[in-house]
Amino acid sequence: MKLAKYENNELIIEDKSIASLAKTYPTPFYLYSEKELLNNYHIFYNAAVDQGINKPLVCFALKANPNPTLLLSLFRAGAGADIVSGGELQRALENGCDPQKIVFSGVGKTKKEIEAALDCHPQGIYSFNVESIEELEMINACAKEQNKLARVCLRLNPQVKAKTHKHISTGYKTHKFGILKDDILKIFKNKKKFSHINFVGISVHIGSQLTNFKATKKAVKELCSLINETNHKFEFLDVGGGLGVDYTKSDEVPTANDYMKEVYSTIKKQLASDNQDARVVFEPGRFIAASAGLFITQVIRTKKSEDCFFAIVDGGMNDFVRTSLYGAYHEINPIVKKKGKKIPAEIVGPICETSDSFASHYKIQKLHTGDLLAVMDAGAYGHSMSSHYNLRTRPKEIVLTCEGEEKLFTYE
Repeated sequence: MKLAKYENNELIIEDKSIASLAKTYPTPFYLYSEKELLNNYHIFYNAAVDQGINKPLVCFALKANPNPTLLLSLFRAGAGADIVSGGELQRALENGCDPQKIVFSGVGKTKKEIEAALDCHPQGIYSFNVESIEELEMINACAKEQNKLARVCLRLNPQVKAKTHKHISTGYKTHKFGILKDDILKIFKNKKKFSHINFVGISVHIGSQLTNFKATKKAVKELCSLINETNHKFEFLDVGGGLGVDYTKSDEVPTANDYMKEVYSTIKKQLASDNQDARVVFEPGRFIAASAGLFITQVIRTKKSEDCFFAIVDGGMNDFVRTSLYGAYHEINPIVKKKGKKIPAEIVGPICETSDSFASHYKIQKLHTGDLLAVMDAGAYGHSMSSHYNLRTRPKEIVLTCEGEEKLFTYE
């Protein structure tokens, strides 16, 4: 987070003392910066515009962070929404998202969810990103019942393996997402049977936390090839999301400009002229939200087991699961810096699982009971993946607004 920095050896955010906030809001809690979130959105959107991408629509992936205050801010700035459930549809609409900027992805859309998406606007949502032939048939039937024309984008499974964690890779034939090219071409050969479908786009999404664009370029190339073969005029093509962020602070992670150059050059080179004016839709989540959030937790006790030093914190894997589930790396900073040699520590939570760990052999100052820690870049897939495991209360969320206010949000 660019807006978090040390002053007089104390980590502050936007001139606010995190230590003081922890006296008002008991740990653990999430702390978000609206400024950082909006800055990330504008970096992404402006990179698309600067590269000459046609009428970019940036649909924020609600699964990354559905906090209402943050969503309201993004939608006011012009963002759309990438949703995967009826709950996310409701959350997007409640916070001011234009229904004609909503794309509905996911393999398990229910009849009730499809009906709600069709019913929220005279034309329904901007697009159903369809992932199977049976789903397409259900949407057609629902639209027929409502006497509407459903806007549909077929999601291509490009059969490429992205260089990312296996649990967040989504573009190979063994993954549950998308439809194979040959099956999509069959749909277009028989598109007359889908009397209440308007085929407005083709999409592709190959995974999350992508920092190597070799697979991305291949996927967009496959997308363009499919579009060319359909001989159909499309309103837009959706290139998904997944742009990675620099969790390790290595400076080797490509920028939004690097990403947009690859997307634009591939489309310009591969897409036939009759679809060159198609709009480009993006579905970023992590890039916009990750650096906008911190997870604040407190050391509740320490112990030594021969040469292993444990710092046991009050936050657990039920609060923030990425490190336990994916083995993900997150920088961890003490709120108050102290002099002395850094030592390797096991930073663990209270959950009755060995995997309940934030970091192993992590070099940090000697920690003591009562010390506050900040898990950095925790704004994406943090609170949204939290749970009540071990019957623990889900952590609160505090948003620091652009006006300098503190907005508290809690979940039942």
